[in-house]
Amino acid sequence: MTAILVALGLIALIAGLLGTIYPALPGLGLMFGGAWLLAYADGYHIIGTNTLIFLAVVTILGTATDYVAGMLGAKFTGASKTAIWGSLIGGIIGAFFSLPGLLLGPLLGAAIGEFWARKDLWSAGKVSIGTFIGFIIGVVAKVGCALTILLTLIVLGIFSLF
Repeated sequence: MTAILVALGLIALIAGLLGTIYPALPGLGLMFGGAWLLAYADGYHIIGTNTLIFLAVVTILGTATDYVAGMLGAKFTGASKTAIWGSLIGGIIGAFFSLPGLLLGPLLGAAIGEFWARKDLWSAGKVSIGTFIGFIIGVVAKVGCALTILLTLIVLGIFSLF
């Protein structure tokens, strides 16, 4: 049973790592689930409660930053509420069109929403670029949190050998 839990934990970690790049997968949540499975399989000897609490905080912060960064990027450029809703809807629709859709969906959604609200092409362009920059910052933060989770588990695994 332990081998199955370890295998499932490692699969969840790898799927979560891929999910940090592809937003349709809950990357950090899967990574935390994988870490918890590894801790459970070991009886919480190597990965203890304090480590799991730390990893949960990293997961929550990374997920929140990912969701908020695009909206803050749009808001920083003076986006209307329609543009922010457009960015959200564009992101959801874009998820069905692979990587180009994931990148262009929020950008186009914000631009269309802003143009609809203000009828100003220049403002729509600014908002879409701000949304895209926020999206990139969110992805970088999410990848940083994923690496934090991964490196924490690797370091704990190495220290457990000694």
